[in-house]
Amino acid sequence: MAEYFSAEWMNQFMQRWNSEPGLSDELAKIGFNSVIGYGFDGDAAPKGVIAIENGKATAAGTYNGEALNWDLRASPDSWQKWMSSPPGMMGLGMAYTSRKLKFIKGDYSAMVKDPRMAGPFIKSFSVMGQV
Repeated sequence: MAEYFSAEWMNQFMQRWNSEPGLSDELAKIGFNSVIGYGFDGDAAPKGVIAIENGKATAAGTYNGEALNWDLRASPDSWQKWMSSPPGMMGLGMAYTSRKLKFIKGDYSAMVKDPRMAGPFIKSFSVMGQV
């Protein structure tokens, strides 16, 4: 398995993202466009990045200073846990309030209040687990 959020890992994630209708198709319905960074708590910058246009992942790889809409950080152990057993809404809320999942950039509150975004966000963890 490739190292979490490496270029290889992010490219596999992009392929899985696009093949999961519960993620890409649902986000396409709302015209979701974002650049999302993923990384580890305490690092100066995210490790990997994925670009989403109209719900579909169009580019992915190592973070190289791209302007981000979302920057998600957690410990390697937390990422491992969520990829092997994706959190539901309650688990996600607990991870956020306990600061195990940090949104360095992005509006967690707005996202979870919109089921059109919250459902696909939760689905993204199970897609990560397929990489």
